[in-house]
Amino acid sequence: MRSGAPAASLTITDLRKDFGRTTAVGGISIDVPAGSFLVLLGPSGCGKTTTLRMLAGLEDPTGGEIRFGDRVIARGDGTTVVAPSEREAGLVFQSYALWPHKTVRQNIEWPLVVARWPRAERRSRVERVLSMLVISELADRYPGEISGGQQQRVAIARMIAPQPRVLLFDEPLSNLDARLRVETRGELMRIHRSTGATSVYVTHDQVEAMTMATHIALMKDGRIEQFGTPRELLEEPRTPFAATFIGTPPANIIRCRVEGGRLRAYGVDCGAAPAAAEGTAVQAMYRAGSLAPAPEGGPGCLPATFADQVPMADRWVVGADLADGTRVHLSRDTPVELRPGDGLGVRLPERADAYFDTTNERPAAGAAR
Repeated sequence: MRSGAPAASLTITDLRKDFGRTTAVGGISIDVPAGSFLVLLGPSGCGKTTTLRMLAGLEDPTGGEIRFGDRVIARGDGTTVVAPSEREAGLVFQSYALWPHKTVRQNIEWPLVVARWPRAERRSRVERVLSMLVISELADRYPGEISGGQQQRVAIARMIAPQPRVLLFDEPLSNLDARLRVETRGELMRIHRSTGATSVYVTHDQVEAMTMATHIALMKDGRIEQFGTPRELLEEPRTPFAATFIGTPPANIIRCRVEGGRLRAYGVDCGAAPAAAEGTAVQAMYRAGSLAPAPEGGPGCLPATFADQVPMADRWVVGADLADGTRVHLSRDTPVELRPGDGLGVRLPERADAYFDTTNERPAAGAAR
């Protein structure tokens, strides 16, 4: 691990993890080049942390295969299971997991001791890592004597000290306040670039994912809902879940039905229909900037109730509830002069930004008629 080996590509093929009758990861496949920053993104319970634990060797897969570069490190049939210490991978836990009885310097040095680095090389590497993370002045303190943000830096320093080819992060920013999270995101990106290692980062925060990732695997119920670059997921969501999970604010999904070549919902004409059969249920996607508030009861407007509005950059995001409780978001230049509970109309454009059928797939002929 001190050979300075180049970063490893990451290939996951049909990876599966079952706990008895419960499937935590249901046969996922991912392939990213060396030096990538892969984010496993999704809500709690989607399987992202279990996937990371299998990469780290803390869980054994029950199916599929994991490769770091050309090296198979785990197979679900049990024929290959490389020990965690032999995977050339470093891991930062959500809780940091620092040894409280060791100083910062000793925490960072310990994995090098285990790897049997010569003393002179250990000391040189520790000093370099302390400097890289800007924590040299903390070297002789104990974890209980430094802040949470500083502990997080120590945990990262301990991870990168042995020069792993793959860096694994399990929601490392979740214990930090909002301002420190923003600052530390930039720090992690700098560390990723300076080490050149392939990084895998677990989070439920789509802002973190969009900011840091070269590739995102959006997960749901143990499967990959969509895989691609941040821009691909934002601009070309393939399912309603992807559309409503990615984006600030996220896109809106309105369930409609095709009637006479038009879409209708809540008794209102919602515009041109995609090439779908009469009576077909369609999920129409509208970005927040495509919707506009209008007077209550206006023609061609969905009836809604004003909920709230939030300033976001130089825009205002208005939240409104449709008749069945569906929340939609509208983005506009100025705030609306309404109070929560007031009625308003939601004006739709002639064509939605995308269309999905009820199986969550984008219709093959997605263009409106």
